[in-house]
Amino acid sequence: MPAIIKDGAILTRDRWTLLREATGPEVLQAAPGRSFIVPLDFWLSYRAQVEEYCGETGIWLDSHQTLEPIADVLAKFAVIALNFPVFADGRSYSNARELRQHYRYQGEIRAIGDVMRDQLYYMSRCGFNSFALRHDQNSELCLQAFGDFSTGYQSSVNEPLPLFRRRGGARKE
Repeated sequence: MPAIIKDGAILTRDRWTLLREATGPEVLQAAPGRSFIVPLDFWLSYRAQVEEYCGETGIWLDSHQTLEPIADVLAKFAVIALNFPVFADGRSYSNARELRQHYRYQGEIRAIGDVMRDQLYYMSRCGFNSFALRHDQNSELCLQAFGDFSTGYQSSVNEPLPLFRRRGGARKE
């Protein structure tokens, strides 16, 4: 199980099980009551069975997938996981920011996949509040990443004004 950082703390126990591969919805019945994060394609194929499941369910999207197929049901998911298949693939940053700013999603947004210390500060600025760290990452050292910078130049989910607007005050036009 990867180490999880959520809301600035290391979780000692994660209630979520990431369902990576399944041939059908029977996996849900094999583990009743368990909290699953299911892939978007699985959810699209077996939506009725997933919605009938007696346990809690979240959803995860790969970096090439968009939010449109689930836009009308986002509030149903306690967690939305966004996959980083490789360090250099930053498309999930955009999905996180869109979830927070456009859709006003208030639940947990979890980074999964190739998640390393160097990314955590930037992920948090885009709206991630939960991080499943890559197996070789030290969770204690990763916690320090959130304090690497005192501020950012660009606007973010948490700070909508860029630095030049914050320093000089918002201009009246």
